[in-house]
Amino acid sequence: MQPNILIIQVDELAPQAMRSYGNRVAITPVLDALGARSVVFDAAYCNYPLCSPSRASMHAGRLPYAMRQWDNGAEFHSEYPTFAHHLKQAGYSTTLCGKMHFIGADQFHGYEDRLTTDIYPSDFSWTTDWSNPIRKGGGVRVRNVTDAGMAIRNLQQDFDEEVGFQAVRKVYDLARDPDDRPFLLTVSFTQPHPPFVADKQHWDLYEGVEIDMPRVPPIPYDELNPFDQARHIAQGSHLFDLNEERTRASRRAYYAMMSYIDDRVGELLEALKATGLDENTVIIFTSDHGEMLGERGMWMKDCFYEWSARVPLLIAGPGIKPGRCDAVVSLVDLMPTLLDLAGVELPVATGQDGESLVPLLHGDAEGWRDEAIVEFAGSGYPSPSRMVRQGRYKYWLTWGTDPVLYDVVADPNELNNLAGQPDHAEAEARLHARLMRDWDPEAVKEACIDSQRRRLLLRNLTETVPSYDTWALEVRSGDKDRYVRGRQAAFHRKALQRFPVVDPVPFDFEPEDESLKP
Repeated sequence: MQPNILIIQVDELAPQAMRSYGNRVAITPVLDALGARSVVFDAAYCNYPLCSPSRASMHAGRLPYAMRQWDNGAEFHSEYPTFAHHLKQAGYSTTLCGKMHFIGADQFHGYEDRLTTDIYPSDFSWTTDWSNPIRKGGGVRVRNVTDAGMAIRNLQQDFDEEVGFQAVRKVYDLARDPDDRPFLLTVSFTQPHPPFVADKQHWDLYEGVEIDMPRVPPIPYDELNPFDQARHIAQGSHLFDLNEERTRASRRAYYAMMSYIDDRVGELLEALKATGLDENTVIIFTSDHGEMLGERGMWMKDCFYEWSARVPLLIAGPGIKPGRCDAVVSLVDLMPTLLDLAGVELPVATGQDGESLVPLLHGDAEGWRDEAIVEFAGSGYPSPSRMVRQGRYKYWLTWGTDPVLYDVVADPNELNNLAGQPDHAEAEARLHARLMRDWDPEAVKEACIDSQRRRLLLRNLTETVPSYDTWALEVRSGDKDRYVRGRQAAFHRKALQRFPVVDPVPFDFEPEDESLKP
């Protein structure tokens, strides 16, 4: 019998913040219990540390550059089949509930139904502009840190409340539907993505709880590599004092947002159990990427450090024995895994960059390639980057800068760059050869800049034509104004605001760029 498949995805959750991965601060009893009955993957990576490219890559089972996934404003082209397409063809019902941040006219990509609109824009609003990288995100993304705290309500809570409600109702609908097809149900919440703002109930859970601080303190700007320096400026870190008080408040809010999601996941799993559907359902819990959460003085994602590039991956279900797996895997492995679970052979024409995790679920690691490839071409340094993790080593190269090599087993905090050291020359050469084997960075850079020019032209055009179709899916009337945010200033303000309305913290340092001033 083909199993049902429930994918629960959250946004920006670093595994290091979860109890299943050793954290002792987060109050997440539901996720703790799910981890206890799952295979827990200890070295799972996203394939792009940014929302939209990561999710597109995961769905298609292809590496981002191969799909022209350059940044958060790159179209997810309909020519790439997804696991939803293949499962639908194999007789599954396919439903998406929540965020997926598909860019382009195709807002379904193989799903028969979407139960909610998306919270993020589906047009070219968030196209990276390497000619002016500081303009990406307004250069003030670290306001998510300076303005962190508690609120009665904000946009993310509005969204996740609806996602949770619709997902639970869908489970009951599936249970009483005469349609006897197995189902794929993907439920995607937006928290704990910044802004780091939590509701009072979950904020208060951490009253009196000692909030752990980053393991690695801020690194002075002059000691950062060129990529990290560019990222520092692009995110606006030079405009604020990201002190201990702000860091602690942000981390407390982050944990509180995790607790909020834990409640929503609990309601979903309880409905699955109450209907008896849990007896034949494989549950997959993951995130699209991690969150630096103040490590090294860095926030958000957009880089290859462990807190940004790693993701939680828990898989539970009938016939799956709980345990831990230290094999190196990544989200592109989900496509062949899902088809393997469903007994479906992947068509040759589809192409794939992943491998099925099913053998690992049953303790068979023989022949596993033990590899993850992560790519990035977003804001910050104006050149493409790529990372490969094999075994204990992680190697990455931002084209035009010096390479980086870490032994993440001996050096989990990534403080000792081994690149160029004679004792590690063999590992560096081997990983460099693997990185370059199917990557032409000059060609990628040229294609990326060319794409940026086209998309920026169209984005700028839409800003002067209010009636332009932004591809925003409206599940119910008014959703374009309710959630989807981007080029329209009102949507962006709503995304950052909370109730009661709080004025943003002023700049601590005077910005040189006049456009960044309040």
